[in-house]
Amino acid sequence: MNKQISRRHFLGLTATTAGMFTIVPSYAVSGLGHVAPSDKLNIAGIGIGSKGDVNLNNMRTENIVALCDIDWQYAKRCFERFPDAKQYVDYRKMFDEMGKSIDAVVIATPDHTHAVIAMPAMQLGKHVYVQKPLTHSVYESRVLLEASRRYKVVTQMGNEGHSNDSLSEVCELIWSGAIGEIARVDVWTDRPIWPQGLSRPQQEMPLPDHIDWDLFIGPAPMRPYHRAYHPWDWRGWWDFGTGALGDMACHNLDAVFAALKLGHPTSVEASSSAINTEGAPAASIIHYDFPARPREGNINMPALKVCWYDGGLLPKRPEEFPDLRLVDNGIIFHGSNGILTCQNYGSRPRLFPESKFENLQKPAPILRRVGMSHEMDWVRACKESPENRVMPLSNFEYSGPLNEMVVMGNLAVRLKSLNKRLTWDGDKMQITNLTDSDVIRVPNGIPNQEPRMVTLNAKEAAEEYIRHTYRQGWSLGV
Repeated sequence: MNKQISRRHFLGLTATTAGMFTIVPSYAVSGLGHVAPSDKLNIAGIGIGSKGDVNLNNMRTENIVALCDIDWQYAKRCFERFPDAKQYVDYRKMFDEMGKSIDAVVIATPDHTHAVIAMPAMQLGKHVYVQKPLTHSVYESRVLLEASRRYKVVTQMGNEGHSNDSLSEVCELIWSGAIGEIARVDVWTDRPIWPQGLSRPQQEMPLPDHIDWDLFIGPAPMRPYHRAYHPWDWRGWWDFGTGALGDMACHNLDAVFAALKLGHPTSVEASSSAINTEGAPAASIIHYDFPARPREGNINMPALKVCWYDGGLLPKRPEEFPDLRLVDNGIIFHGSNGILTCQNYGSRPRLFPESKFENLQKPAPILRRVGMSHEMDWVRACKESPENRVMPLSNFEYSGPLNEMVVMGNLAVRLKSLNKRLTWDGDKMQITNLTDSDVIRVPNGIPNQEPRMVTLNAKEAAEEYIRHTYRQGWSLGV
């Protein structure tokens, strides 16, 4: 029986039949949830000072056998949490010494090193859990997806909201036709909550003894150490991070990508606050256009506009719904028969106008309910035999294309001085409407360095943003 959804009780309802879709791990002892030592996964963590520590703590029932970080002071809490794990600074040495005893790897380093670490891990046959955004560039996302197929490993991107029941419920409500056809979606975040839109620091700082700066820089161009980059504030710098879009769109655009069956956008255009060669802007708006998609459930999927807002910028609140409050992170699906709103991770869905949907019959669940943490669903799949394996929900077949859409939005931001909508060939990973004469002019972002404005050929710049040139000694190994 489906429950009726009232205006009062719609938020937070879970499907009464969700248990039908919960996969019980084969290694759990019935009734106890105990894991036998022989059934534990041997996991290594790389980048463990912040989110990696959280991820590993959510896998603490397993064998955490190795921990690796370029800053042992920042990683101290995780080292203390798992005192039996062998400690490393360089993940390459860890793979050389412990490759045969590691089953799976958690990667939570800065964005620019995700791909160069995940690739050799998969080549060694290791299952990988990679924090969002999956990669720093479009090309890296494509390569990791192809590698996951080639090496037949279990993958998961760390957009943990994708395993929440509420995101599945949003998809099922939309496919039921509750709000009709959807031609526009607004998505926003209050990020960045770290500095963005800055020029490169002028003053020099001594390198602390506990940081291996060469390994932090990794495939990026070398620059002197500064506290403005590490720890955590690397997100706002182009060489290391992907800005507010890369950080939060893998969460907030996730429900949109899943529910509306998105793939490659056909075009993208951006406006933003001041931008320079060094870092992402303090605030931006990005407009994506998507083609019509095949019908899903009870609704057609017409051509779609998705508008992304960050840095405190917000979409216009629909005037006909005065009770709708724009929270810090949210989504508005504009349907032909009403609107659906939710918060980050697709949580707390609401339907407007409330009077129309007060007695709506909740759709029967059709998507698998995870029934455990995002991390442990990955662990579960790693332990299953390949012929019977049920992949975690944000494996690279799903999260690779999602991440491509997210990070290619930064192309529009970085090329915004062209003042035109960029047409996108997703299969070829190319902007198709740039000419040989197109140039962009951007402040160089390095104080006291001439020229103050940098003029770049737009085609060459776009290619570099799509497919990075790595520092000597670094490669994807493909």
